[in-house]
Amino acid sequence: MTAFVAPVLPTMLVAAALAAQFSAAVADTGGCGGLAEEVTRGRVKARLSYLFIGVCGIFLTWFADIYSIIAYASRAFALYYALQCAIAMAFAARSPTRHHRRWRHHVVLFGLLTVLALLVVMFGRPAE
Repeated sequence: MTAFVAPVLPTMLVAAALAAQFSAAVADTGGCGGLAEEVTRGRVKARLSYLFIGVCGIFLTWFADIYSIIAYASRAFALYYALQCAIAMAFAARSPTRHHRRWRHHVVLFGLLTVLALLVVMFGRPAE
């Protein structure tokens, strides 16, 4: 049984990974187009933002090596998580349950996570 599966498995894994990345790219592009239209209150149509995203993606792929692209994406995720942690810290600091004895621990923890994520944004380097 494994002799039959072994030659096919790498191809199936690569196909699954490519399909997952393609699916994520399509979903992110769709979300970004709708968000751009919503944030600009219709001044920037979703179709125009799709064009802009596509041109940026082609430009980035054409002029940057794969390791730099991965580093840019990782830093973008780290910035997103830093913002999420900062928001969580602000909500924890203003929480109506501040009488709970551990609320300060939550504020400090979210603050440390914010700093850690910002350090990743500032000092993240592509793998060689």
